[in-house]
Amino acid sequence: MDFGKAKTAYLILADGTVFKGKSFGKEGTVIGETVFTTGMTGYQETLSDPSYCGQIITQTFPLIGNYGTNSKDFESKGSVVGGYVVREWCDAPSNFRCEETIDSFLKKYGIVGIYDIDTRRLTRIIRETGVMNGMITTEEVNVDEAVKKIKDFKPDRPVPKVSGQKEVFKSDNGKYDIVLLDYGYKFNIRRNLLKRGFNVTVMPWNTTVEEILALNPDGIMLSNGPGDPTDCQESIETLKQLLDKNIPTFGICLGHQLLAIANGAKTVKLKYGHRGGNQPVIDIDHGRTYITCQNHGYAVVSDSLPSEVGKVSHVNANDGTCEGIKYTNAPAFTVQFHPEACGGPRDTAYLFDEFIDLIEKQRKEKNNKEGK
Repeated sequence: MDFGKAKTAYLILADGTVFKGKSFGKEGTVIGETVFTTGMTGYQETLSDPSYCGQIITQTFPLIGNYGTNSKDFESKGSVVGGYVVREWCDAPSNFRCEETIDSFLKKYGIVGIYDIDTRRLTRIIRETGVMNGMITTEEVNVDEAVKKIKDFKPDRPVPKVSGQKEVFKSDNGKYDIVLLDYGYKFNIRRNLLKRGFNVTVMPWNTTVEEILALNPDGIMLSNGPGDPTDCQESIETLKQLLDKNIPTFGICLGHQLLAIANGAKTVKLKYGHRGGNQPVIDIDHGRTYITCQNHGYAVVSDSLPSEVGKVSHVNANDGTCEGIKYTNAPAFTVQFHPEACGGPRDTAYLFDEFIDLIEKQRKEKNNKEGK
C-alpha cells in the first residue's frame, strides 16, 4: 500500500498526545473513549459489536483487513463504533468469502478511521494511563482547543441507541421459550440459543416485567451491551422485580453486571478494560482455566456481592476480577465474558447447556409442586 496517497489524519488524546497518520474510512472528526482490543482476527465481529458503541477502537494486531468483510459475519445490523485505529490496513484482501474491503466497510457505516500510526505506543499509553477520551480528525485543528473538547466530552446513554425492536425467532426443534433482553446483543447469542432448541423473543432494554411475564417464558437471557451499567437504572429495577419470579436466567457481560447490581453488588471501571479474544478465566467449580472473548470496561466488585444471594463462580486469571456469579436466591447465573464468541474456540459454550439444565430442573420442581 502507498501510504502517501491518503489524506493526513490525526489522533489526539485527552492528555495532549498527538499521533499523525493517514485517513481511511469516512473523513471528518469524531470524539470518543479510546480503547484497545488484542484480537488478531475477528475485526468485523469487533466492528459490529454493539458493546463498542461510540468508542474509538485501537487494534493491537498490526495488519487488519487481510480477509476483507462479508455479509455473514455481522454481530448486529451494522456498526455503531465511533472511530477505528490500525497500524496498517490491507487494500487487497484475499479470501473466498470476501465481499468488500475494510475501508469500504468503514465508509458504508460512517466510521472515521486512521492508520499508519504507532499502535504499540498508543496501547502502552492506554495501559499505563488508563482509557481516555480521544479525537480522530482529518481537519487541521488547534490542539489546545481540541484537547478541551476531548476532555469535556461525555457520551450519551448508549444502550437505548443499540437496543432494537421486539423480534421473534423460532427454532427448528423448539423446546423452550426464551426472552432475550436486548441491551445491545450480539447475533451469535441468538444463534447459540436457536441451535439448542430455544424459541427466542428478543425484547428491547425498557421491556416491563408485565410484558415479560405475559409471554410465560421458560427462561430469560440478559445480553451484552455498551457503557456504564449504573446508567441502566430502569433495567436494574426490572431485574429486581423479576428475582422472586423464579424464572431461570442467564446473563452475559452487561447483563451480568446489571443482575449483580440488582442483587446489591457494586461495579467499578477498570483501568483499561478487557477487550480481545485471549482473556484467561478460571472456572472455580470445574477447576479449569478457559480462554475467553471479552469486551468490557467495567467489572463487578467481587466482595460487594452479598453472600446470601450468591457466590463468585469465575475469576480472571490475569487480575482476579469477577468473571461470573452463581445465585442462590434465584435460579440464575451470569458471566462477564462471551461464551458465544468462540474464544477457545468453544471452551465455554457449555454454559448454554447449563442454561438448559437449569430450565429442566426448574420445570421438574414446578411439576412436582403441581402434582404432575
